[in-house]
Amino acid sequence: MKKLFGTVAVLALAPAMAGALGLDRSGQPVTLLFEDGNYAELSFGRVFPSVDGNDVAAFGGSATGEVANNFSQVGLGVKYDLNDQLSFSLNFDQPYGSNVNYPTSSVALGGTRAVVDSRSIQALARYKLNNGFSVHGGLRYQEIQADVTLGGAAYGPLNGYRAQFDSDGDLGYVLGAAYERPEIALRVALTYFSGTSHDLPTSETLNGVGVGALPAAALGLPINPFSTTSVTKVDTPEALNLDFQTGIMEDTLLFGSVRYAWYEDTIVSPTFFDTIQDGVVDGDSLTDIDDGYALNIGVGRRFTDKLSGSIAFGYERSGDDLVSPLAPTNGVKSIALGLSYDVTEQFNLSGGVRYAKLGDAMPETGTPDTARANFTDNDVFAVGFSVGYSF
Repeated sequence: MKKLFGTVAVLALAPAMAGALGLDRSGQPVTLLFEDGNYAELSFGRVFPSVDGNDVAAFGGSATGEVANNFSQVGLGVKYDLNDQLSFSLNFDQPYGSNVNYPTSSVALGGTRAVVDSRSIQALARYKLNNGFSVHGGLRYQEIQADVTLGGAAYGPLNGYRAQFDSDGDLGYVLGAAYERPEIALRVALTYFSGTSHDLPTSETLNGVGVGALPAAALGLPINPFSTTSVTKVDTPEALNLDFQTGIMEDTLLFGSVRYAWYEDTIVSPTFFDTIQDGVVDGDSLTDIDDGYALNIGVGRRFTDKLSGSIAFGYERSGDDLVSPLAPTNGVKSIALGLSYDVTEQFNLSGGVRYAKLGDAMPETGTPDTARANFTDNDVFAVGFSVGYSF
């Protein structure tokens, strides 16, 4: 049943959406640690979102045009057994990201843009206990950086505001436990990921002028107290993954996962942006992301000694219809198909495709929150593949 999970790993490279479950992209899988024997894997995914809408009538009702850009995912990992009880894994992934850009055809939000990039190196160890139990854990070094622009008439005096966040890294940790019964291909693994805290060097400008150079009168102040550069503290979310599999008949595997992430702790409050909202520094954020969960369940089937396949369904619940313009979707329903082929006893090729239907949403700005556009009937198509080598 092992190679069926090569297919599942590929499907994870075809996420439902850049903004699905907050900023999640990879889902931080730990399945590499449970591969049989020594194993290395290189994986790649490409995601093609189709996300557009219309401005509300107050802004003319014009089409926004496509706002979500295509993006790629790369993963690389190796797992090594030190002995029958102790094993290690080292892997690279891109856990979080966003790539949203509103064309100028949108009167309300044209020019709004958000690019978030991340990189992570994770080192884990697993120790097998008696009676099928094991524990795993380790460290994760993670870097993030971002570039956010607020554009369009819906932002009023902040139209043209830009915050550029330089890269910063931090160390987090991973803890988990698993239970296995190999005779029925049963495995249940629970893994906790700590958040990481980043002090991002920040440059704030308004229509290309550093905020520290803005005339005080333009801000309605006797003097301008702001500096163009500052440091913004950003915490990435804590998360919990539950992965499971079990044989349900000969050569057939039921598998699934649940991921919960605490995104409400992810606040992005550059000094000028925060203060200009209500005159005080109180945590006004460029982002507004709810805590949430993602569910996946599927069936894998071995067709021959070399070929196996899988089908999986995904679900992310919808919440408030009013959403951030930087993540203009609300819930996801997806289906994914995958194939895995053993070229030799050492080499395996896996590939997968995923189609996701995105929930309707209304990007908002202002206080109180006010809808500025309507996004309906949007979707995403994604492909992924991996090359695995047992040694």
